[in-house]
Amino acid sequence: MSTAMTPPHAATTHRSPLLQGFDAALTLVTEGAAALLVAVEAVLLASSTVARYVFHTPLVWSDELASLVFLWLAMLGAVVALRRGEHMRLTAFVRNLSDGARSWLDTLGMGLVVALLLTLLPAALEHFEDLSISTTPVLEISEGFRVAAVLVGFGLMLLTAVDTMLKRASLFQIAVVAGGIAAAAGLFWFLAPTFEAMGNANLLIFFLGIVSFCMVIGAPIAFAFCLGTVSYLAFSTQIPLTIVPSRMDEGMSHLILLAVPMFILLGALIEVAGLARAMIAFLVALLGHLRGGLQYVLLGAMYLVSGISGAKAADMAAVAPALFPEMKKRGNQEGDLTSLLSASAVMSETIPPSIVLITVGSVTGVSIAALFTGGLLPAVVGMAVLCVVVWFQTRNEDMSQVQRFTGRDKLRLFVIAIPGLGLPVVIRTAVVEGVATATEVSTIGILYTVVVGLLVYRQFDWKRVYPILVETASLSGAILLVVGAATAMAWALTQSGFSRQLVEVMTLVPGGKLGFLLISALAFIILGSVLEGVPAIVLFGPLLFPIARMMGVNEVHYAIVAVFAMGFGLFMPPFGVGFYLACAIGRVSPDVAIRRVWPHMGALLVALLLIVLIPWISIGFL
Repeated sequence: MSTAMTPPHAATTHRSPLLQGFDAALTLVTEGAAALLVAVEAVLLASSTVARYVFHTPLVWSDELASLVFLWLAMLGAVVALRRGEHMRLTAFVRNLSDGARSWLDTLGMGLVVALLLTLLPAALEHFEDLSISTTPVLEISEGFRVAAVLVGFGLMLLTAVDTMLKRASLFQIAVVAGGIAAAAGLFWFLAPTFEAMGNANLLIFFLGIVSFCMVIGAPIAFAFCLGTVSYLAFSTQIPLTIVPSRMDEGMSHLILLAVPMFILLGALIEVAGLARAMIAFLVALLGHLRGGLQYVLLGAMYLVSGISGAKAADMAAVAPALFPEMKKRGNQEGDLTSLLSASAVMSETIPPSIVLITVGSVTGVSIAALFTGGLLPAVVGMAVLCVVVWFQTRNEDMSQVQRFTGRDKLRLFVIAIPGLGLPVVIRTAVVEGVATATEVSTIGILYTVVVGLLVYRQFDWKRVYPILVETASLSGAILLVVGAATAMAWALTQSGFSRQLVEVMTLVPGGKLGFLLISALAFIILGSVLEGVPAIVLFGPLLFPIARMMGVNEVHYAIVAVFAMGFGLFMPPFGVGFYLACAIGRVSPDVAIRRVWPHMGALLVALLLIVLIPWISIGFL
């Protein structure tokens, strides 16, 4: 889903000891601090839940402290993601270029990141000074302790970007790129009066041209959004740039987004604690002797694991290694397996606690509990149509050599899997019964998983905890920086009057409510293929959901349609980056898998149309 800069060999073998020492120190400080903040956030949310529900003495200061820690976690996680090359990127256009061409484009992309951060640092300092004179209502400490995270994060990302360029690009490349960026900035400054006179037509230059250019060359999506927004404000308006860190702060500070790092952490822990392996073993015993049995197991496992982790990469990585070897022994084609894995990730996109569903709730105001309830049946519809495809593909499979489990073995494996199968029930019950909010329930899952791993499965590997905390911080930072950047970009689009024009266009779509739903589904498929779910929903959710309400579309139904359609686009070749992630996890060439994926994608398109045409699938159990 993301790739690091491609290092030219000559540039990586002659680093001074000073640069090497600086790089090691920066890595140690940022990763250690980010990992610590993930652990602190988990302990804080768990303590708040226990204090309120068990002891009936709410910690009134917990939300303020959680918000402070969370913003620092988001910014330091973004720094770690930049150091590791793990920010979300569109790699479809650069993947097949030569090493030399990729090296130049990587250097250009990182050079644009440096230029952007140099521009934003003064604005972040002004934002810090503006808020540091305010105090929080409960803890009565300066807001500066919280918003300093944005300033420090930008500073550390700038150091990281410069260090990365020095490490992976030649001085000649850096000089050429710096000169080109300076020349382009000078040209835009000279044309600023022209841009202002163009009115909203200049949106095509900044939000389509610049953002698309950055994404095509493989620059991180979050920085592409920011660069388009900053360029628009700087060269075509009189709005001060301090609005950008301010809006990014606002976008990343929604407490509901605390669920993102916590569910990412939970998704990693279920594999360490053995819950995923126990559930898959039981499903194999139950269905493995049927024709296509392991394919059905894969779909069932993805449904169960998605309901726990909420992250597609974690879902596929937990399921594929456990099933693929045996499926290949049975003669299944690896292209079919990878395409089914990719399709199953689409099918499970709406299963709670999906990170995209949490993001939808945070940016649109739709009830998270309602989204969690509404997402279960659409995933069943997706699974059902995929089961039809599996039946056709495996109806002649030779099962003569397949191991058959006795009833005693099935019962034994079921008993072993009960703790794992109980986790989705615990999470769902905690939300419905009011034990915890959608944000806090993840910590209940974490505590449950750790206890089960230690006391039941007895295979909790403490040595893996620190790397998991760092990986959680990195992925969370990558996601949350996109949320912040898209929030700033959406604000700029709204201020330009674009949202009002979009409303006027969308209300003219023929076919009324159904026409609006169909065109929205198509739009979200396209958005999902180029932006992925989180940035697409943060950018366009605040614009399109009010139109849906005005058209009389149930907001939960619209959210499920949007999320399922974006998942379809995310895993739809040739541009959907999720498809290539599935190929990487399945260790199969995309050229092999892409020829086998179309029956599965066709079935999912039928499922999407059913979800659009039958609102009851999404809202029948609300």
